[in-house]
Amino acid sequence: MSETAAALRPLIAGNWKMNGIKSALAEAMAVNEHLSANKGAIAADVMICPPATLTLVMAEILKDGPVAVGGQDCHVAASGANTGDI
Repeated sequence: MSETAAALRPLIAGNWKMNGIKSALAEAMAVNEHLSANKGAIAADVMICPPATLTLVMAEILKDGPVAVGGQDCHVAASGANTGDI
């Protein structure tokens, strides 16, 4: 196994699509608190990707914890590969 491959960690990421609302931030905080309290419980990095309207708020709430915050595209269509629409 190469040194680079040995340094890689799996990433578990949840994409909220366009369904996230501000009241759902409590779920992100619960995941963050659980992982903080159980350090080393999983051998992976964890990321939540909320809609753009919640990215800044979630990043502030989770800034000192183990859960990373990612971004995503949004589009008015219910499905399809419509990237870059933000």
